[in-house]
Amino acid sequence: MENEDPRSLPQLSSIILEELSELTLAEVSHACAVPVDCIVELVAEGLLDPRGGVPHRWRFSGTHLRRATVALRLRRELSVNLAGAALALQLQGEVDALRTRLRIVGVS
Repeated sequence: MENEDPRSLPQLSSIILEELSELTLAEVSHACAVPVDCIVELVAEGLLDPRGGVPHRWRFSGTHLRRATVALRLRRELSVNLAGAALALQLQGEVDALRTRLRIVGVS
C-alpha cells in the first residue's frame, strides 16, 4: 500500500450535511444503514428531536444524522444501550461547549 499510486485509490466525496436543509426519516435510515424502526427508537429515547409531528413528516438536520451515527455506533460496537448513548452524547456536548468557552477566554 505504501508504494501505491494515489491516482489508483478510490476518490472520496463528501457533503457538509449541516448545510442541507432537511433529511426525511427514510433518508436518515438509509444514511445510517439501519431500518426506520431504529431511527424511531432514537427519537423515542430523546436522542433525536426532529421537526414535524408524526414520523412521515419528521425532518432531520445533519446534526441529527451525526448524533444518530454516533449513538448507533456506540450501540453496535460497545453494546451501550440507548439511554447510555444519550448520556454519552450529552456529556460530549458539554465537553465541546467547555472547550469552546476555554478557547474564547484564551486557554488552550
